[in-house]
Amino acid sequence: MNKVSQGPKFVVERAEGPWLWDENGDRFLDGTASLWYCNVGHGRREIADAVHRQLTTLDAFTVYGDFANRPALELSERLASHAPVADPRVILTCGGGESIETAAKLARRYWAAQGRPGKRHLISRTGGYHGLHGIGTGIIGMDRFRSGFGPMVEDASVVPHDSVRALEEEILRVGPENVAAFFAEPVIGAGGVYAVDADYFTGVSEVCRRHGVLFVVDSVICAFARMGNWFGIERYGVRPDMIVFAKGVTSGYQPLGGVITSGEVAEPFWNRPGNPFHHGTTYAGHPTCCAAASANLDILEREDLFTVAAEVETQLDGAVRSLADHPLVAEVRSGTGVMAAVQLTEEALGERGITTAEVFAEARARGVILRAIPHSLLISPPLIISWEQIDHLVSTLRSALDAVGDRHQ
Repeated sequence: MNKVSQGPKFVVERAEGPWLWDENGDRFLDGTASLWYCNVGHGRREIADAVHRQLTTLDAFTVYGDFANRPALELSERLASHAPVADPRVILTCGGGESIETAAKLARRYWAAQGRPGKRHLISRTGGYHGLHGIGTGIIGMDRFRSGFGPMVEDASVVPHDSVRALEEEILRVGPENVAAFFAEPVIGAGGVYAVDADYFTGVSEVCRRHGVLFVVDSVICAFARMGNWFGIERYGVRPDMIVFAKGVTSGYQPLGGVITSGEVAEPFWNRPGNPFHHGTTYAGHPTCCAAASANLDILEREDLFTVAAEVETQLDGAVRSLADHPLVAEVRSGTGVMAAVQLTEEALGERGITTAEVFAEARARGVILRAIPHSLLISPPLIISWEQIDHLVSTLRSALDAVGDRHQ
């Protein structure tokens, strides 16, 4: 906040496809799909039209109790039909952080309803990002987001992101009778784009089942074609107990998220009278947001952005790996979904005093917007990006690295 308050603001005025324009009229390539969400690209008239039609019919109304609206019902049915979850049920929210709160509360409440109220412990992974609401902050796998707030969640711990053995050891350390759920992204996104071996999630699923722990997949970043399928986790052939989604469900045109839960987890509340799940938010199931989502999903299917994303994944992987030979680059992580990370060397970040923020600023000055985290530059463009635009993005990042390196000789 202090740094932003001392300088000019970067004011975005309009957007079209993968491009943004600031209020000075300068054009920039959106190399991050804003915050990982604008999968179909900016300026889609059909989504705007769907929002307008809905606003002029039913702008908003609660879905508490037995209240419903047709856009929310139709969207829920559509999402359930594609979810790799047994007997799926959908709880709609307003975004990813809110969905994590919902899933965590539901996991604990489920075990309480099963007569096992001691199962409260939540396990997540190093580097995992689960939003910055209360529970999300409490289970996030990055210390910088937890520092200074005090304990946000009692009974929570973090394990290495790529070790099935470490997960099982932690469950046994805490005691399976105390562990409610394990949270994992198909690919760790905001924490640095870390994928896992093909058999990792098979092992995780088996460990969770063996010890009676709910397996919650956080697909907020990875869903809706960013990994070439609906929810990202299909790539690994497992069926979790819950899937958390947001972002790409509307491509960011309206705020919406949700949790898809198995019928087994829903059973105590769905089938047993007098056993409510006391949880809900004002704007959940908002008909205008749901109309935007349905229009966005229409685009994903009509333009087969699932197949397109697989092609873009290959193109991005090939292009970004050309940066591996740059003297400032320690590692390039890509090839699993339309996302990549370029990590700087310890020498650059340490002895030479280079920051990823400098590289970010240099790339933006050259017309490309990336995302900087302490050790890496992250890339997650709209799925409609062309090969020429990918090449422009990567060549601009190389030029930005060169310029920063020259300043820190």
